[in-house]
Amino acid sequence: MQPFTQLTGIAAPLPVANVDTDKIIPARFLKTLTRTGLGKSLFDGLRYDADGKERPDFVLNQEPYRKAEILIALDNFGCGSSREHAPWALGDFGIRCVIAPSFADIFYNNCFKNGLLPVALPREVCEQLMEETKLGSNARVTVDLERQVVVRANGEEIAFDVDAGRRHALLNGLDEIAETLTHDAGISTFETNRAKAEPWRTAVSL
Repeated sequence: MQPFTQLTGIAAPLPVANVDTDKIIPARFLKTLTRTGLGKSLFDGLRYDADGKERPDFVLNQEPYRKAEILIALDNFGCGSSREHAPWALGDFGIRCVIAPSFADIFYNNCFKNGLLPVALPREVCEQLMEETKLGSNARVTVDLERQVVVRANGEEIAFDVDAGRRHALLNGLDEIAETLTHDAGISTFETNRAKAEPWRTAVSL
């Protein structure tokens, strides 16, 4: 998993509350078991019309937001069904951070498992950040996980909270498997000692 330390990028505004996971990635695209290739279907129903043509009024179809790395939305982002494909699709598109007043619990947890940083800020702050995105490519936002601040285009720093364990994992690019493997030596020692003390546990039945 790619580490997340500090990100400075174009922020795209999505002034919508209760964006559910079916809007983020519709169910018909959930056939894949890989994390790649889903970016083109991100927000499919919002990005494309019935003929598959881009809707010019949708933010991610506009310059410079086609290259957005940060998404700013409203309350309860990621609600709905518990599909891990939602952060997969966001990440495959190129978005590494979502800023919103609140997130659905399962989506929030899935973000950390997949290298995406969800940042919860007060609604009025999110609305201010969205207003600033109208500056286009000049409206670059910095998200500094090491210092736990969002830096606005005018230089103002806004603090945010994140669980210490999740912060450590993101800073070091550790998913759950990689975190477990950091304890490999201790696990091996435990297994060796247990095999000596309780050999019947490792006996092979013939």
